[in-house]
Amino acid sequence: MRIRLYDVTRITRTGLVPHSAIDAEDGAITAVYDTLPAEEPGVRSVDAKGAYAAPGFIDIHLHGGGGVEFMDATPERIRAGCAAHARHGTTTLLPTTLAASPELTLRMIRAVRQAQAATTECTIAGVHLEGPFLSPAQSGAQSPDALSLPTSGLWDRLLDEWPGGVRIMGAAPELPGAMALGEALRARGVVASIAHSDADYETCRRALACGFTDITHIYSGCSMVHRKNGYRFGGVVEAGLLEDAFTVQVIADGKHLPPELLRLIVKCKGADRISLITDALFAAGSDLPDGSVLRQANGMETVLEDGVMKLPDRQAFAGSVATMDRLVRNMVHLAGVPLWDAVAMATATPARVIGLADRKGSLAPGFDADIVLMDKQLNVKAVMARGQFVE
Repeated sequence: MRIRLYDVTRITRTGLVPHSAIDAEDGAITAVYDTLPAEEPGVRSVDAKGAYAAPGFIDIHLHGGGGVEFMDATPERIRAGCAAHARHGTTTLLPTTLAASPELTLRMIRAVRQAQAATTECTIAGVHLEGPFLSPAQSGAQSPDALSLPTSGLWDRLLDEWPGGVRIMGAAPELPGAMALGEALRARGVVASIAHSDADYETCRRALACGFTDITHIYSGCSMVHRKNGYRFGGVVEAGLLEDAFTVQVIADGKHLPPELLRLIVKCKGADRISLITDALFAAGSDLPDGSVLRQANGMETVLEDGVMKLPDRQAFAGSVATMDRLVRNMVHLAGVPLWDAVAMATATPARVIGLADRKGSLAPGFDADIVLMDKQLNVKAVMARGQFVE
């Protein structure tokens, strides 16, 4: 049966369309109305009472949620973690690995692939491999013992486990073999993202020519301007901000980056080159209390404190407990961006980054019926994933 979301304030790429409507049938959007249409027999009409209607959010970097750590979960538990994020508006996501042994990483890839077939609450679009080709100097919450140098034997082994299923791989381009990895990822259609890297600006520029097009959680696990013998040199952060060819992932949980840095990133990159990411760990979308401790599959301990995951010594963050709706609110309320730009960073931009812009990230006929309804305070009121309401 055709479902009509009636009297929505539709969020487009450039503004708002109040008193409009959206029809969905067989998992796709079939019609969009700029004015309220007449009632039709055989159409189930749902009165949204003016609620904001946004495309379903797309999270391309998250490690868990709902009390589930994806790295060490069964397919059934992975589905449960994804469903927790879906209830907060995330209708497409990429479960993301931690740097770990090949055996653990391959097991996670297989579990996500199995979960994809069984998950109805959202679309599991593949996996994001964060590592193991990361810099020890910028390892952060990644286990130093699990880091490796890029070799074709290892990256082929990981990528061949799910042909077409690996959407992003993060790596440090300054490592020996990393430029060849970038070329190999480009040939396979995998996004090569500069991740946990101590590279200087010129190395990042060379990486662009070798297939790297994205920056993982800019400002976190990234080199910045530094001085050698009195001379200053840019790092990953400066390359990400200045080079237009790079898209950047931003953790807008209100903890990792202060409002002024969020505004700076927007000023430099614009909404069309920013993907909001949660970088969420197990506590996201759950009611776990402060003080909860998790030993991750890579052996690293993390503790939930003050609304963010920290390393036990409290000297660095380990990940967020945010869901995508919180990121959108923060970009509006903390960074001061227009609502339609905040939504684009959570929908259209990540859809384009991972090659899904032909069916995800927009409220238009022919696109998947992934829709988030929000009240005027930007709290999620209802979520539709491929035409079905998420419970």
